[in-house]
Amino acid sequence: MEFKRPTALLDACTHYCGGCGHGIVHRLVAEVIDELGIRQRTIGTAPVGCAVLLYDYFNCDIIECAHGRPPAVATGMKRVLPDRIIFTYQGDGDLAAIGTSETIHAANRGENITTIFINNAIYGMTGGQMAPTTMIGQRTTTTQDGRDITSEGPPIKVCELLSSLDGVAYLQRVAVSTAKDVIKAKKAIKKAFVNQIEGRGYSLVEVLSMCPTDWKLTPKQAVDFVNNEMKKVFPLGVYKDKK
Repeated sequence: MEFKRPTALLDACTHYCGGCGHGIVHRLVAEVIDELGIRQRTIGTAPVGCAVLLYDYFNCDIIECAHGRPPAVATGMKRVLPDRIIFTYQGDGDLAAIGTSETIHAANRGENITTIFINNAIYGMTGGQMAPTTMIGQRTTTTQDGRDITSEGPPIKVCELLSSLDGVAYLQRVAVSTAKDVIKAKKAIKKAFVNQIEGRGYSLVEVLSMCPTDWKLTPKQAVDFVNNEMKKVFPLGVYKDKK
């Protein structure tokens, strides 16, 4: 097997910071699209956040959405074009803050779409503010002394939150902080796309991802942070797999 750039990825220079996990996840999604032979009928949605320029990287149709609205846009596209493969690519602010309502109701309705959810526990593009997934004690530009459970509450755990909804077909939390994690992440992403192809309903893969710049860490320290801190708060695993 020759290791090369997937057909579903464009030959473009990255705008992401060194050590960021987005590039890894982009490649995994593109590899899955290629392996399933669905590139020409795939449509993605770009969020507002670090992945706002998603259309610069993927060699398929991408629609830019208002902040938090990818699930609503994806729902409309899938209902009008049911033969297309629709995926949303969203960060924790887009999906679990301003887009909470769209996320919950699209999942509850069992919309036959695939969501790739990047959880780096912080607002990346806007300068490192507290996100819904920021952990207790974690310092951000808006929690200088660390997130306080008495004033900001605990972090939202998206997989656990959505697992009670009957419309959800598949939920899995993965990471891209080790080689083994990356392999598992690809398998989860592929399963989420296969579920859509087979008409099983709503699937979401949550990916714990590194953000060295806003965490104020080196890339190696950011990997260690995911492995040693984030995984304790956000345990990896399958949270729902409706047969």
